[in-house]
Amino acid sequence: MRIIFMGNPEFAVPSLKKVSRSKHKILYVVSNPPKRFGRGNKLKETAVTANAKAMGLPVLQPAKLNEIEFLRYVSSMQPDIFVVVAYKILPMRLLSIPKFGAINLHPSKLPQYRGAAPIQWSLINGDKETAVTTINLSKTVDSGSILLQEITEINDDDDYGTLSARLSKRGAELVVKTLNGIEKGSIDGEQQDESKVTLAPKINNDDLLIDWNKSAVEINNRIRAFSPALGAFTFLNGKRLKIFSASIINNLIDNDNIGKITITNNSAVAVQTGAGQLALNQLQLEGKKRMDVVSFLRGVQISNVTLGD
Repeated sequence: MRIIFMGNPEFAVPSLKKVSRSKHKILYVVSNPPKRFGRGNKLKETAVTANAKAMGLPVLQPAKLNEIEFLRYVSSMQPDIFVVVAYKILPMRLLSIPKFGAINLHPSKLPQYRGAAPIQWSLINGDKETAVTTINLSKTVDSGSILLQEITEINDDDDYGTLSARLSKRGAELVVKTLNGIEKGSIDGEQQDESKVTLAPKINNDDLLIDWNKSAVEINNRIRAFSPALGAFTFLNGKRLKIFSASIINNLIDNDNIGKITITNNSAVAVQTGAGQLALNQLQLEGKKRMDVVSFLRGVQISNVTLGD
């Protein structure tokens, strides 16, 4: 089939590569225009754009998807289908162009976790499994009929980085299977059960803040959900302290010392939570680099300190 691939972040790259190596033909790759980042205010392209160019694929970077010239150009290419992976909402005028419409890869067990952050919320909620799902795109976000779905286990040591990478690779396989099935006419979409819908809204700053009154399990899940990027955080002597890795020590309950730090053997930092203690393994204090706990303790005095203050 003749395909226009749409995507932005690293999560979409395995699908781009898998489709490009399949029997299907990518006519164009559509991605966001470059943005300025960092202290140098340098323009940075999306991961999809950078990889598409390296693969020799032509790229379109429209500022708006409803621009007449863009719509006419896409229509002139006569695509059979759009493949959309971590891009943005498509206007109906654009969706109406391809013969077979558009398919989307979503990293959740739809209808669970419709929305912008399904992987993060699955980890926050301590789920033991998730899925990759291909759906037909429709007017309402993530509500299209389910084409294919594959369940995958969430390991206890998974964080956002490891789980996202695994789902992106499995999702790439599913995208090609879906394209093959659509071409053969062997896939019939199944409507989602609206009674089972749950949401995964965009992450905001409040979601990153650690509440030490919660259990060690709940806090550790939140840390996993925002590692290696963003970083769940607390406050240490008024400075923001991001925590990227932790481990549960025990189930000790000590309501008089919630948030209090205990240092053992000058190499381990334990924090009392509402239920259980957490060992902090990888941290980043405001204004400093990310480091392991041993390196952290060499430069920061935290004896008899309570986090969150």
